[in-house]
Amino acid sequence: MPTREAIERVVERVRRTPLGARIPADWERLEDLPFTAKEDLREHYPLGLITVPHDELRRVHASSGSRGKPTIVAYNQHDLNMWSEVMAYCMTMAGVKPGMVVHNAYGYGLFTGGLGFHQGAERIGALTVPAGGGVTARQALLLRDLQGQVLCSTPSYALHIAQSIREAGLGPDDLDLQIGLFGAEPWTDAMRTQLEAELGLTALNLYGLSEIVGPGVAAECPEARDGLHVMEDHFIVEVVDPKTSEPVPDGTDGELVFTTLTKEAMPLLRYRTGDIASLNREPCVCGRPFARMSPVRGRYDDMLIIRGVNLYPSQIEEALLHVNGVSPHYQLVVDRPGQLDELTLHCEGKGTNLAARVKHAIREQVGVTVRVQLRPMGEIPRSEGKAVRVIDRR
Repeated sequence: MPTREAIERVVERVRRTPLGARIPADWERLEDLPFTAKEDLREHYPLGLITVPHDELRRVHASSGSRGKPTIVAYNQHDLNMWSEVMAYCMTMAGVKPGMVVHNAYGYGLFTGGLGFHQGAERIGALTVPAGGGVTARQALLLRDLQGQVLCSTPSYALHIAQSIREAGLGPDDLDLQIGLFGAEPWTDAMRTQLEAELGLTALNLYGLSEIVGPGVAAECPEARDGLHVMEDHFIVEVVDPKTSEPVPDGTDGELVFTTLTKEAMPLLRYRTGDIASLNREPCVCGRPFARMSPVRGRYDDMLIIRGVNLYPSQIEEALLHVNGVSPHYQLVVDRPGQLDELTLHCEGKGTNLAARVKHAIREQVGVTVRVQLRPMGEIPRSEGKAVRVIDRR
């Protein structure tokens, strides 16, 4: 845990904002300080929580706004340098070296993914290909012709790129890919296996969110691939019960909470992410001292309650991708035709009794019965950014 002095520096910055009035004068521990939530950023939209003069700001980014008004985050030059530093650390940990060719297929713009990975790769000294999202057929050609060694994208878009590679008559042996850096949406070990088989690389998980900095908050090491190391010299991590707000023991799933230690323009105290994960503070085989967070299971507000069973879309994905013949592209549709909720899985694939096998696998692993609708190959929408996995029609 950082020293009280380090936390005090953050507290003094936050006191300059409208949220400062909530900070008790007699606080002793981090747990005595108030939480911050996305609603606080929306209430003070667009730049009501900055702590530096406006003429010191150098960039803004924003969330997608898919759940309401977008949240705007601001950076001064110090913050941009810190962001580049943590991204370079995460990417170096993954094996990215100076001179390697980094193919960046994250979206550029207000979304933090594209520029976050871009500036991290440049800080390392890599050759960066700012492909961005879209024109997926061109991604395959650029990967081949520029000999891309590192692919950065959402995992769902990486699968779309893999499909485009196959359609171009290419395979993993025609490419130079070694490392995949995937994040921005929950994904499973089954998805990792699929990505590695189709692209011939080592798939690693990165985590971040725009309110804290962007990508670079935590990343997997290739030695263990057993949790994501949190960059604890820049961010304090906690896990709390999403209902009671009380801390939960290490190894127990709860809501991730972060405090920024080194951000200047828009520091945040105990920010509730809505992401569900657990912490592991045991030593890692790689020797790095940082705590590890589990892969994100899902968002607390994405949890589905189907006939009394709590589940996340990632649990469906884990079961689905263990069924031979099924495609990794899918969507879940939640409806309420009568008194009870009904969950329908739309998926693609080929094979005998595929729908029945998928239905059985999900019932065995998740404990809920779903309707399965097989769709023609290519009919499930492909995503160029964060995949839309759930359509709720209730």
